Amino acid sequence: MRTNLDTNEPNSISHLPMLKFLDCSLRVSVIPLSAATIWLTVTNQQDNTTYGKVEFSNLMGLKYMVYISAICGGYAFIAAISLWVRCLVKKAWLFFVTDQLVAYFMVTSAAAVLEILYLAYNGDKEITWSEACSSYGKFCNKMKLAFVFHALALFCFIVLAVISAYRAFSMFEPPSLPSKEVEEERA
Repeated sequence: MRTNLDTNEPNSISHLPMLKFLDCSLRVSVIPLSAATIWLTVTNQQDNTTYGKVEFSNLMGLKYMVYISAICGGYAFIAAISLWVRCLVKKAWLFFVTDQLVAYFMVTSAAAVLEILYLAYNGDKEITWSEACSSYGKFCNKMKLAFVFHALALFCFIVLAVISAYRAFSMFEPPSLPSKEVEEERA
């Protein structure tokens, strides 16, 4: 493990204020994106006299996106605050694991909503599902906008996952190359 993290070397992690600023900015940016995703999704409903009322609670993928967005926004808020608490910043592995988990959950919820959007716009003719956006245009447009906000938050978390991976793995020395004597013994 590296022991020079608190020295004045330019490669030291503690001397990367720009990386910390980017990290905190991305985490703070995720909060309104997640809130917008939740608000657009939860308030999304449309009534059609022919086919009836559709709302987000009718679609499991949209409910899943709301839950994940709430978790994502809450975690981003707590993580942004804890970045400034010195004892937690030293726990790079904690940020690495949680950033990875949140990013993976966001990918799964984005995939679920993308499938719903695809079926809503195109239908599935093989099993006689017709497209629904001609009848529920307002609902589809709000769902599409919520997906865009969710995708932007996902992009932020992908960058955050890379930053936290850099922080976690830069604490260790790269593996050393084996010496010629060791190679000769193995041969």
